[in-house]
Amino acid sequence: MKSGSEKISWEEAVLWLRSQPDQAELVKSCYYDDPIVAVAERFYASTEWQEVRKLIGPARGKALDIGAGRGISSFALAKDGWATVALEPDPSQLVGAGSIRTLAEEAGLHIEVVQTWGEQLPFESSSFELVHVRQTLHHARDLRQLCREIGRVLKPGGMIIATREHVLSHRSDLDEFLKMHPLHHLYGGENAFLLDEYLTAIRAGGIKITRVLNPYESEINSFPGTLNTIRARIAHKLRLPSPVLVPDFVLSLAGRLLNYPGRMYTFMGYKRDNA
Repeated sequence: MKSGSEKISWEEAVLWLRSQPDQAELVKSCYYDDPIVAVAERFYASTEWQEVRKLIGPARGKALDIGAGRGISSFALAKDGWATVALEPDPSQLVGAGSIRTLAEEAGLHIEVVQTWGEQLPFESSSFELVHVRQTLHHARDLRQLCREIGRVLKPGGMIIATREHVLSHRSDLDEFLKMHPLHHLYGGENAFLLDEYLTAIRAGGIKITRVLNPYESEINSFPGTLNTIRARIAHKLRLPSPVLVPDFVLSLAGRLLNYPGRMYTFMGYKRDNA
């Protein structure tokens, strides 16, 4: 472990987290444990992926998974029948492109791995029916440029889904979010944006936004928690006898009222035909 203010790599940060006995639950919920095929299968069976699958529908061509990390979402896309390209700049065998190659080989799935950043995508325009982005837009070095590139490589009518993106109410809240994050103090790679900054950047890519899901509107954002747990908390506060008495619109309203730094949102949209 490096000392002082010197930052370590993302791989080293994850290895440190895995070495902490009291962080085993966090390691598992973040899919940082092993063996990698079992981890990917667990993600594939999760309520998070089940909800993503409902939103994107059945496989219908090529999918680009930007910021693919260990490859769990690339695995899920490929297993569902998408012709999958995983984009990941980190070469790491644990948390990057090396892990994706190992996962694809061991699982017997074809996943093309491209090792680069998303702000300059090495693909022809109108190449993909789907761009999937999990916990990645908030890591963008240039959010608008990344979204412009996403719009460029999507086919007209193609879909983008960006899940579990950290949202701030005010830019001044960023420091509080970074202090709360369990790994930022080690590797310094976390970030978050205002909700309007995400929406503006996505629209600037020629994308029509069709869904904006707040933290209480989807299992995607609440995982590893559940909406049932959230309903139970709200029912308790409202003194209702059962969580089933909390309707969806109350969940949605409660989610919109949240203001803690780094809460998770999911965005979905389509490339405009004339973009």
